Amino acid sequence: MKELSKYNIDIYGLEDKQYDYEMESGDAFFEELEQDLIQNGHFKTHVQLNKSATMIQLNFHTVGAVTLTCDRSLEPFEEPIDSNDRIILKFGDHNEELTDEIEIINRNTPRINVARYIFDFIALSLPFKKIHPDLRTEDDELESAEDEEEAILVYSSEVSDDPESDEEEEKVDPRWEALKKLKGEG
Repeated sequence: MKELSKYNIDIYGLEDKQYDYEMESGDAFFEELEQDLIQNGHFKTHVQLNKSATMIQLNFHTVGAVTLTCDRSLEPFEEPIDSNDRIILKFGDHNEELTDEIEIINRNTPRINVARYIFDFIALSLPFKKIHPDLRTEDDELESAEDEEEAILVYSSEVSDDPESDEEEEKVDPRWEALKKLKGEG
């Protein structure tokens, strides 16, 4: 826990203003956390803390690289990281995570540890498919772009100017016409 204690920020007694913190770490950071996703890496994180009477806003800018294992060749490679993320900590009577970006913390909390946030942001910035840069092709890049763009139109309120579609709507099934005559509408 010695490595992760570098990420403690004392918030008790801070004035309502902006504070800046620089944090840098390497392999020890990833070893200290209980996770299997990332074993090695190095990064620098600039944390901007904006404190007000009711909340703390944390802006993280992380730059560095992590070592990943290729899904195709099982060879290790370095994946660059450059992420900008934000967390809002609102003061309350208990600790609760409201959304991915907003948490409630007890107003008597003396310090926060931002290591978990930094790791989460690094993990979220990693590609879904971990492919060595030497094996990446345009197909891989196109495939990931298509995954993001591919969608199915379920409903459209667009009015058609096509006269054939209007005729199809006007044609009524003859069985309905017969029922209308029985009802006296036809």
